[in-house]
Amino acid sequence: MKVWLRAASVAAIAYGLTPAVGQAQSLDDVLRRLERLEQENQALRQEVESLKAGGAPVLPGPVATAPAAAADAPPAVPVPEVEAPTPVNDTVEARVELNSGYFISRASDVTYRMLDPTTHTSRKPLMLLDARRQGDLRDGGVYLGGAITALVDYQETNRNSKFGYLMRHPTSANQIGETASEAVLHSAQLSVTANVTPWITAYAELLYDPEQSFGSGTITALTRNQMQLRKGYVLFGDLAESPWYAAVGKMEAPFGLMDTVSPFTASTVWHAFGGLAWGALAGYSGDGLNVAVEAVQGGSQFRSVATSVEGTNVPSRLNNFVVDANYTFDLGGEGRDLMAGASYLHGSAYCHAFPVVHFNPCVDDNPAYAVYGQLHYDRWTANAEFAKTLEEWPGTFNPTPPLNQFEASKVTSWGVGARYAADLGGHELHLSGEFSTYIAGPEGAPWHRQDQLVFGLAAFPASHVKLFSEVVLVKGYVPLNFLSGGNLGPGVTWSDADGRTTVLLAGANVAF
Repeated sequence: MKVWLRAASVAAIAYGLTPAVGQAQSLDDVLRRLERLEQENQALRQEVESLKAGGAPVLPGPVATAPAAAADAPPAVPVPEVEAPTPVNDTVEARVELNSGYFISRASDVTYRMLDPTTHTSRKPLMLLDARRQGDLRDGGVYLGGAITALVDYQETNRNSKFGYLMRHPTSANQIGETASEAVLHSAQLSVTANVTPWITAYAELLYDPEQSFGSGTITALTRNQMQLRKGYVLFGDLAESPWYAAVGKMEAPFGLMDTVSPFTASTVWHAFGGLAWGALAGYSGDGLNVAVEAVQGGSQFRSVATSVEGTNVPSRLNNFVVDANYTFDLGGEGRDLMAGASYLHGSAYCHAFPVVHFNPCVDDNPAYAVYGQLHYDRWTANAEFAKTLEEWPGTFNPTPPLNQFEASKVTSWGVGARYAADLGGHELHLSGEFSTYIAGPEGAPWHRQDQLVFGLAAFPASHVKLFSEVVLVKGYVPLNFLSGGNLGPGVTWSDADGRTTVLLAGANVAF
């Protein structure tokens, strides 16, 4: 009898409190289960009292009055007390919060926006704070997410093994001959967002990108198949309470717009000036005005940002900085606005001496500036951007004849593009066109410029899934490393102003 009663007690608790496997519990469900548990517990007590008195067991159901004890009742059987439900309820509530996604959850739309390399490119921390203000992310939660971009493409060039398409490193380690084709994983990303308090957010992003990795070898070499912490920072601010915010860590430099209207291929302006560096950022966002100031680590940073530290590229001093300001004008109506802005970068990456090699020490700091605008008008989006260094890039002068006839040049990049968002059966369909260019030498120099023209088509079967295709036309072949020569012999460069590349591609960007 004692064993039966213990089993009945355990069964009652298990039946009343344990949710079905994989089933989330709401607060109403918990309260109903606790009420049923109390009724069953009371019925069990009545059954025990009945057994003590020699009566018949009381079946579960409506509460009944126990019969009077008989004179010849058997000795009482000790029954363990059923614990009060309060501590059990605390455990259930914790489990409910976990199952309902309070502690670990996902927000696919936010993940898509944070990991999308085509929009808000230089303003991701501010976009994350805005997502919190709008309620897309809850306080106290940890959000896990990711994105994968798969790609198939076909490329042709009029110069043997010189493909000017910049979405993969344009070297003979990647493309051989006059045609190239791929079916590859272009990139994979994982992100973690922790809303520690209403004022503190931690963000980290892992990236796998063998096609654009700086590792040596081909895209199947282990040195180019590594995961990296692409971005990571602690963000301070609550835009619902204050327009001020700050961040410390590894993040995009707030220089220029750096967005593209194309579904996949980045603007040449981003390839030329899109920065990534260690730094400490302070910003203001309110009433249409956005201002960001970042103190940037010196030396050669991860991309497009560099200053000299006592004649070296050792990042041991906080001696670089970026300032950006933009204002958004309301054009009267939802979805109609114009943003105009300008940026200043104290130390761009165009500071190396001849021959030009990534991450070499700077000869002297070379500042840069950018001006940009972005228009939203109903279903239309248009971008325009211009960026230029203040000084000549020393490495663009090759001292060896016959190339020494071309003087050192400032670096200029600009781009314009437009996109139309059509409606197709309740889903968006984007049609886009964009032109951008990179100018690194005087007229007539083999490294004078590289132009890029992109026509794009993108469909969204879900808000965080993009299917796309593009036609890309590239004029010129101007890779950054050794662009003015220095690796093929005296007076020779592998840059080619008459190089042509045509790319047809299709792919999918899936965030989760």
